Amino acid sequence: QVQLVESGGGLVQAGGSLRLSCAASGSSSSILGMGWYHQAPGQQRELVATITRGGSINYADSVNGRFTISRDNAKNTVYLQMNSLKPEDTAVYYCNARTILRVYWGQGTQVTVSS
Repeated sequence: QVQLVESGGGLVQAGGSLRLSCAASGSSSSILGMGWYHQAPGQQRELVATITRGGSINYADSVNGRFTISRDNAKNTVYLQMNSLKPEDTAVYYCNARTILRVYWGQGTQVTVSS
């Protein structure tokens, strides 16, 4: 079992920055990759960024160049640095961890960007 706890969401003006953190505990050594997804009201959950245990990174086109995902393996924590935030980035952001057997999700953290 893997437990994920997100933090760092909040309210920010357009053009501002936020940094999200996701700490993994439990069987964290079994994690192959982690990522961030977001879900706006009435919308499907969508990929934002992922990072593998080996460090391979993937971004959604909508955030490429503005967001940066990183991982501290020693702390079993993944971060999402979000710069140049736009109102359309407003959503609940979920952390995700993938093992051989299943995918785990955090509880989500709200990010609201005002115009």
